[in-house]
Amino acid sequence: MNSNDVTGALNEATGWFADNQELLLQYVVNIVSAFVILIIGLIISKWVGRGIQRVMTLRGIDKTVSDFLSAIVRYAIVAFTLIAVLGKIGVQTASVIAVIGAAGLAVGLALQNSLGNFAAGVLLVVFRPIRAGEYIIAGSVEGTVQYVQIFSTTLKSADDRIIVIPNGKMLNDNIINTSREPNRRTQMIIGVAYDSDIDEVKKVLGDIVAADNRVLHNLGVTIRLNEMSPSSLDYVVRYWSSNADALPIYWDLMENFKRALDKHGIGIPFPQMDVYLHQQAQAAAKKQPSDA
Repeated sequence: MNSNDVTGALNEATGWFADNQELLLQYVVNIVSAFVILIIGLIISKWVGRGIQRVMTLRGIDKTVSDFLSAIVRYAIVAFTLIAVLGKIGVQTASVIAVIGAAGLAVGLALQNSLGNFAAGVLLVVFRPIRAGEYIIAGSVEGTVQYVQIFSTTLKSADDRIIVIPNGKMLNDNIINTSREPNRRTQMIIGVAYDSDIDEVKKVLGDIVAADNRVLHNLGVTIRLNEMSPSSLDYVVRYWSSNADALPIYWDLMENFKRALDKHGIGIPFPQMDVYLHQQAQAAAKKQPSDA
């Protein structure tokens, strides 16, 4: 390429820039504006989400509800911000919305489980079978509810393990909430030997329960022979206590029951089996030489 060609190309480029200066400036302004809108939208989404959560917390609304709704609002603001950014840089938002709708249908069919988890999360927030801070048993796992997110629920077990359960599984499984009511009834099964006197056993167990002031005696205590199992007489002990005291009382009563039963000579049986080897004894006798 000679110098005349280079000069001609430069002149053409300079002329094109001169003719389209306003258009290029408009593009630059739109891109900068879109970037500013994106940053402002992300900041506003965080502020609004935190503001909603703070207001709900001050009004005493459960943490699970405030977390869930603040997340929904935050994601909605981000979605509108992205649409505004696309419109600012010249993309036809109407067609984009149509494409998003079609894509959303396809994605929805492909992600039915995720949408099911989302719907389950909404139901968990609306009907509130669980709340943050409550101790629940859900299927084979149990722990304290940390928060209900859009697609999953997070629990914290007693040994500080984080358990994440899909909302759909949470809603479709049995949920045992042990914290919703202030009091809890505890049941214990105590097995003693068959030759033990029924009245004596009931008195020994009853005295131990009566000596514990943490037991809510006004709600009633039950101590009865519950079952005659193959190796023991099983007594049921039922009592009421506060949720916070339920486990400590259970441990203390179990230890005190053992000490009291030992003190009164009441045996606590354990499974055992007697095996008689008749055939082996007869075979050994036949192998011995006769005296004749």
